[in-house]
Parts: sequence; C-alpha cells; structure tokens
Amino acid sequence: MTYTKGLAVGLMTSLLASTAFAEDIKVGFIGSLSSDTGLSTLRGAEIAIEELNAAGGILGQQITMVSADTGEDVTEGVKAYEYLAETEEVDFIISGSIDDVSLGWLPRMQEFQIPTLDTWTSYIGIIDMVAEDPELMAPYFMNIASDEALATLYINFGADVLKAKMGFDSVVIVAEDTAFGQAITGLVTEALAPVAGIEVKDTIIYDIGTVDFAPIFSKAQSSGADFIYQVSSVNSQVISSQYVKLQVPMAMTGVNVSALGMEYWEDTGGAGGGISTLSPIPSVGFPLDPVSQGFVDTYQAKYTSRPVLPHFNGFNAYHGLKQAMAAAEEAGGFDDVKAWNAAMLKQDLRLEKDGKLWLRYGFWQHGEIEEVTQRTYPQNARFDLTAPYDDAQPSMVVVQWKEDGTVGVVYPFEYASTEFELPSWVK
Repeated sequence: MTYTKGLAVGLMTSLLASTAFAEDIKVGFIGSLSSDTGLSTLRGAEIAIEELNAAGGILGQQITMVSADTGEDVTEGVKAYEYLAETEEVDFIISGSIDDVSLGWLPRMQEFQIPTLDTWTSYIGIIDMVAEDPELMAPYFMNIASDEALATLYINFGADVLKAKMGFDSVVIVAEDTAFGQAITGLVTEALAPVAGIEVKDTIIYDIGTVDFAPIFSKAQSSGADFIYQVSSVNSQVISSQYVKLQVPMAMTGVNVSALGMEYWEDTGGAGGGISTLSPIPSVGFPLDPVSQGFVDTYQAKYTSRPVLPHFNGFNAYHGLKQAMAAAEEAGGFDDVKAWNAAMLKQDLRLEKDGKLWLRYGFWQHGEIEEVTQRTYPQNARFDLTAPYDDAQPSMVVVQWKEDGTVGVVYPFEYASTEFELPSWVK
C-alpha cells in the first residue's frame, strides 16, 4: 500500500504479487513520491526486488514493497515511518529521505528497531550516533559517503583546482537553512582556510523558500570574495538559473542537488551553464561499469517519466537492497537485528571497469580508522579519500555543466572527462 500525506491507507503497490501474503518479506519505502530523489530510490528498489523475486526470492519467500510518502516534510516523514512500522509491519525500510526528514523519523527507527537503509541522507551526525550507541543504532546503515567525506573531497578540489589552477584566495558561502546546509557549511568553513588556503569572507544563510536571489548575490559580491560556494539541496534550480540570468560576475561552485540530474538543463530553462557541484557517484557525466550500466538499461526500458537517469541514490537503492536481503538470508531474516547487522557489515560489492576497481558498495567497520580524517564511520558507505583510489571510489566527484548543455566530471583528475572552466561572463 502507499501512504500519502494525510492518508493512512492508499493504493497497493506490491511488486510481482497480486496478493500480499503474510509470509512474504515486506519492504517499506520512505521518501518523496514526487521528487527525482525519492523516485530514484523507489525505482532502484523496485528493480532489485523484481530481479531477486525472479531468482527465487530470499529464504524461500517472495519480496513485496509498500511505500510511504514524506513530501519532503519532517512531520509527514514521522507519520510515514509510523505507518510502515505499525500499519504495514514491514520487515525492512529503504529510505530516499532528505537529511531533515531522516532526522525526524530516526527516533522511530530506534524505537521500532526495523533494519533501515538510508540511500540519500549524508548527515555525519547520524554516523556519530552509530559510533556512540551501536546497539541502539544497529538497524541503521547509510550507503552514501557522509558529509565529512564530502567536505574533504571539496577541500582537495579547492586546493588543487580553485587555488592552484584558478588562483582563488577567498570565498563567500551561500547556504540554505537546513540540517544539510548547516553540516556542509560547518565542515567547509573549518577546513577551507587551513587546508586549501582559501579565506572564508562571509557566510550567507537563506530560507529554502527564497525566490529572489538578487540581494543575496549582491551581498556576496560586496564581500570581495573570489568565488561563491553554494549549498543547496531544496529548490536549487532557482539559485542556479538566477545566477546565470543575472550573470553574477563570480564563479559559483559547491553542492547543488538539482544539478545531479539529467533534467537540470530543462528545469533551469537552459540557464545552468557554468554551475559545478559535488556529486556522489555514479553521477551525470560519470562513465559506468558494466553492472551499473545494466541497471540503467533496465531502468530506462521500464520507466519513461523523470528522472530519465536515476540519481546516485537509485544505484545505492538497487545495490543496497540486494545487500540487505543477502544479509537477511545469512541472518535467517530481519527479526534478529544484531545478527542482521553483523551480516550487513560483511557485505562488500566490488565493481570493475576496464580491469580497475570502479565502484565499491561496502561499509566501514566499528573502530576502523579512516587515515585522512583519523575518525571512524561505522555502518557508513566505504570511500577512499586519496588517489589512486585502489581501495574504493572517491567519496564524491565534482561535475560541471557547460554553457552548451553538456556535463562532465572535472575532479578528481583520475575520473575527469572535462576541465573546470569559468562561465563566459566571468572575467
């Protein structure tokens, strides 16, 4: 069944079964059913379930799925999790929620102890909770590199490209007022100056409902900074298109979630050229290994509406759901959360391209120290922060949309398909 805002009961969306039997393994999807982000996770999970069922299911059971719509609203997200837990009594939850929504339903997960995989949220504070209370947080896994890794990759980009190549010495941060925005802003602010040698001139926080960015861009220019670092995960097409239409005479990079999808160019009315953004991988402009390409081929044959290419979290959902089911097979189901957690921690999918490790879907272990940040990331997706990336893929890549509507990876250099450029109007 599908929970939608204001409804406890909706339409049945069980997969590959006309009737949902009690003995089936029931998966619950939680996320926005009207966003590219939410749909990417939902569809990745759907395809994984179809393939698993075609191969016989798990533990001799077929897998069905029900969905609960958050509308990207915190209150609705809490209701959605309660619906999946109490009404649908799901065995496993896969999330395409944004950070604030995940933080909203997290206490419910701790209460119900339902194994849950977050495919979009990257808030480092949740991973800190896992490290502090591993028993309470045993059901939770995040198979996207968390904020600290994201910020570390950007600091390297700042040093290697913005500072060394472009000669930028200072930045003004323009960030949305969300948990995601606060986390990224804090991490970047703390590291840009001491590590990349780039001074933070000012930080401008804006409401996610902002529709006129002219005063904000004017304030950014008056800071005297060399470039803008934006942090935008909600309605980020607006800040992008206004930046281009106003021809703001400063480079703008950072984190722009709308630029992670192939619909970005159309959504901005062709006013997206010059924007660069950090992106988890696989991203737009990122070459795919054969396994991931096979998933995309299946996806595009099955779905004709947007997003035409799944966002990174669609890949996370596809591979992650299969890993969660493999862990359940080993643990004898999802009821013994401790056993499932131990089996999930052992999941490690390595995908190669041209004989080289290209993508890795594995998890950091408890107590394992990442050598660059010198901290732990238990139950977080494994990433590699140093070239030549022979242990795992980089935590993120930087992609740039060109003024002709093309897009490519500009950093790290080992994965680059194009070079970082200033927009034509920036001198």
